[in-house]
Amino acid sequence: MKNVTVSLPEETARRVRIRAAENDRSVSRWLAELLEGMLRDEDEYDVAMKSYLARKPRKLDWRDGRRPTRAELHDRARLR
Repeated sequence: MKNVTVSLPEETARRVRIRAAENDRSVSRWLAELLEGMLRDEDEYDVAMKSYLARKPRKLDWRDGRRPTRAELHDRARLR
């Protein structure tokens, strides 16, 4: 494990200590878990985006061979 020094405003440091204590963690462990989660989320997002962008475009099949009007697209009859 690598030690890193982080400078925080006093109020932020106070809140971080409180949050870590609420989770029964040291500040170091709590920050490590938080950062690991953020990095994991970013990695998962990148994989999902690459997968989505790798898909071939597909042609839209319009009803009755015509595109819907703006009014048809935005009709909220079910909400009335």
